[in-house]
Amino acid sequence: MDAIVIATTFAVVFLAELPDKTALASLVLATKYPAKLVFLGAAAGFAVQVLLALVAGSLLTLLPHRVLQSVVAALFLLGAVLLFRHEDEPLDEAMSAPEDDKSSLKVFLTSFTVITIAEFGDLTQIATANLAAHYKDPLLVGIGSFTALCCVAGLAVLGGQGLLKVVPLKLITRTAALIMAVLAIFSLVEAIRG
Repeated sequence: MDAIVIATTFAVVFLAELPDKTALASLVLATKYPAKLVFLGAAAGFAVQVLLALVAGSLLTLLPHRVLQSVVAALFLLGAVLLFRHEDEPLDEAMSAPEDDKSSLKVFLTSFTVITIAEFGDLTQIATANLAAHYKDPLLVGIGSFTALCCVAGLAVLGGQGLLKVVPLKLITRTAALIMAVLAIFSLVEAIRG
């Protein structure tokens, strides 16, 4: 294995993912649900997105700019709506609910779905596709990318659990939803400009 390919991919993806919407989504989810389940759902979502990036990610760059930006705008808007819609869910119920199979599966699937949707067409997904094409070694690029994404999700999940001690959940959720709505508007403007 060429450790340089893995290390380079890790560095690029890690730095690109830190300020990204998926890190924010993981943080918000971890304020509402058990950290372990959020992390496992996020990791599964990242695995799907890395695989898509390695197999078909390069095709995303062939889409017309307007189409890609329109899809990204719609996904940001969906994320904002989902965050606003769930902000009134009682935190005590979400955090203290017993981890039976049904509620655990629901949290896992929620995290998986949010991360999978948020990561679609993302900079890190496109970067992963480009790195795989550049190095002509999708396996090593996939390992570096997946590891970086999981590290960022882990940091976000741990931060989400601690953040509630100093900042109200409603403020976190509204801020995250507002950021996603602004990103949706920005992407829509980019789509219109063409």
